[in-house]
This record gives sequence, C-alpha cells and structure tokens, in this order.
Amino acid sequence: MKYVPEKKPIYGENLDSLQNRFAEMGEPRFRAKQVLDWLYKKRARSWDEMSNLPQPLRDRLEQEFEIAPTKRILAKESADETEKLLLEMGDHSLVETVVIRAPQVGVGQKDSRKTICISTQVGCAYGCRFCASGLAGWKRDLSVGEIVSQLIHVCHLEDGTTERAREEIASFDNIVVMGMGEPMANYENLLPALRILNASWGLNFGARRITISTSGVVPKILELADEPEQFRLAVSLHGATNEVREQIMPINKRYPLEVLIPAIERYAATKGRMVTLEFILIEEINDTFEQADALAQIALRLNAHVNLIPYNSVPGLDWKRPSLTRQESFYDRIRRKDVSATIRREKGHDIAAACGQLKLQTEQAV
Repeated sequence: MKYVPEKKPIYGENLDSLQNRFAEMGEPRFRAKQVLDWLYKKRARSWDEMSNLPQPLRDRLEQEFEIAPTKRILAKESADETEKLLLEMGDHSLVETVVIRAPQVGVGQKDSRKTICISTQVGCAYGCRFCASGLAGWKRDLSVGEIVSQLIHVCHLEDGTTERAREEIASFDNIVVMGMGEPMANYENLLPALRILNASWGLNFGARRITISTSGVVPKILELADEPEQFRLAVSLHGATNEVREQIMPINKRYPLEVLIPAIERYAATKGRMVTLEFILIEEINDTFEQADALAQIALRLNAHVNLIPYNSVPGLDWKRPSLTRQESFYDRIRRKDVSATIRREKGHDIAAACGQLKLQTEQAV
C-alpha cells in the first residue's frame, strides 16, 4: 500500500533536488540552501518564518510542500524519563519515536546522553514473535520526509529544555533505527533519510552515531556494506541455532544462520566496524546455557558485541522474561568466553516503550 500525500514533504528533499526544483521555478538555486537552513538550523515551523525569502516564493512553497508531514498527538514520559512520542501521519497512521536517556555522573537527567529510536514503517510484515509492532500487520512504508520528521519533532521537543539544545544542531547523541518496522524492507526511503540527517546542510549528524537494526535481510545487509557511509549495524539474532531462532524469527527460514552470519561477517570486514548482535532473553526459549555457548561462538567469529535484552512483556503474547538470576547466569556464561556483552536494562515500561505497544494501546482504545 502506498500513501500519496496532497503535498510533498519538504523534509524529503535534499539539497540537489531542492536546487533543481527552484531552477524549474525560475528561482536562484541558492534559495534551496536558505530553506534548508531555516528547517534544520533555525527550526522554522512555518513558511512565514523564512523572512529572507520573497513572499511570492513562500506562498508557492506552501502550495507545493508540506512543512509538517507528521503531527505529535501524544507524548508520554516514564519515571526514568524515557519519553515516547506517538506521531500521526497525513493518512492518520500512527508511528512511535522514543527518546532514551542514559544518566551520566554529575549531569542532570535532561542533559544526559540521549538515544533517539525511530520507526521506518507503519506496522511490520516480518512477524517476529516477541514484537508488538507486527501484531496488526504491515500497513505501509514511511516516506523519506516522514522518517526525517521524527527527528525534527525530537529537536523541537529538546530545543530550549537542555543546556546543549542549541550549541549543536541536534542535542542528542545517537540515532537507532530500531522502532516500528523492518528498516531494510524500506531501504529505498531509509538511506535517503539517513543521508539527509548526515548531511552538513541537514542535521549534520555523524554516520558513526547512527545504528541500523535488522532482523536479518541478507541482501540488504550486503548492499549496505557497499554504501560509502559508516553506519553501524545491529542484527536481531535472538536465537543462536536455527531451531531456536525459527521459533522467534520467521525470517530465519529464508535466511538461516549459515547465510546470515557470512553476510554480517562481510559487513564488519568491509566497514571495519564492530557489529552488535541483539539477543532478547525469553524464559525457557533461548535462555539456556546451550544457547549461551552457541551465541558466544557466533560473537567470537564475528568479533561482535552482544546486547542482551530481557524480554519486555507484551499483552497478547505468552512469553515471559527470565528471572534476574537466569539473566545474570546467561551473561556470565558468555562473558567467561571473552565475549563483549552488556545487558540492556528495561526503560520506559510504565509508558509501554517497547516497539508498537503505545500505538497498539491507542488504536485499541478508539
């Protein structure tokens, strides 16, 4: 399904495309840079704010481009100050964007390290068994402008609230493409969006601080390896053998571990970057020592970091989170094999911060 808005999202334009459009309109090409400065550096929310543009041009831009392709309809903040934004698209579809704060010693929570988790699709077609995003199925891909606008919402939210807010273009530290949807399934829009965020005329956000997460779409992993940007890669493994992974990740039937692991290996070798293996711990499914040993072998082969994630319960799904004792035992088992690993402690449980939960709750309440 493809949604075609009445007006093109301005946040879907890059410098070249906008320069070309201005040339077609009989306007100087330098106007494109002025518009982009207003959007990304000055955070303009309306065409009328762009005071160095002639009024007739502003009127024409308003007729042709949408300056706000998404609308924030809900913002929820948890006790740990994780913040989830529920955004509405022009066709009334809902997606989620999350601000995750990591406290630092001597720094206030609002000025702590921030990671922004963004979505790439409305729903998801990949059916990972632990995830709320796919419970209602896939509806459509997000456009370039809809992906970018999620970060603009965060910028507007953060501006004026932190000491860092206007010292740099973006007052957050990392972007992770781990929200709703399978990013690699919307590769055609994802890459242009990330390039806008990375560009000096955009948010000027370093590629090495952007992580793309995938359930294991092997052809796109290989394609991404050949891209010039140094984006980080995270792979949702969640099972260290085909038998266990297929219970959790249906995609494993198409791209089993013997196909997936060499693709990850090639990505890591091409980029010279450590890859992250995401591993959700689910009680009596993948939290055994046998899985820990198999995971350690894979991680050592790839020289990968393992991010252990205790399962975040989702209403309607039967799986459970292992006890703290089992979590720690699994972690200790792989650490004893010299695997780089962390346990990601839960954030935002009281605001349904797991992917798709807030959207699902909102839709069910209507």
